[in-house]
This record gives sequence, C-alpha cells and structure tokens, in this order.
Amino acid sequence: MTATSTPEAPVSYRLTAADRCDSCGAQAYIAAEVNGSQLLYCAHHGRKYEEKLRAVATSWLDETARLAETD
Repeated sequence: MTATSTPEAPVSYRLTAADRCDSCGAQAYIAAEVNGSQLLYCAHHGRKYEEKLRAVATSWLDETARLAETD
C-alpha cells in the first residue's frame, strides 16, 4: 500500500486493487491498525469484525464508499 500526499493535492484513497482482504483475499476497502500491525478487510469482513476491531484499533480507514462510485 502506498500513499503520497501534499497539501496542494491530497490523496483521496490509500487502498489499491493490490491490497487484499486478510480473511478471503478479495480487494480490501477497510484498513485497521492494531498493535502496530495493519489489517486489511473487504467490505463484508470489515463490517463483520468492525465492532471488535474499532475497540482495539489505533486507526480505521473505511473506503467502502468507493463501491458505490460510477465512472
């Protein structure tokens, strides 16, 4: 996962198609940091574990809104 941002051009999304769900291997849309480790989840597994993860996560990135985007 790579992210580059500048004050002039903030990055809209951090996760890419190369970032995969730790549970099933689908594209990740949710990233949580727990105990210094990053966990990646698809929308389904992110929602499934969200309550427990948010209680212990130091950061939470939810990009599931991208699923509703149209080009």
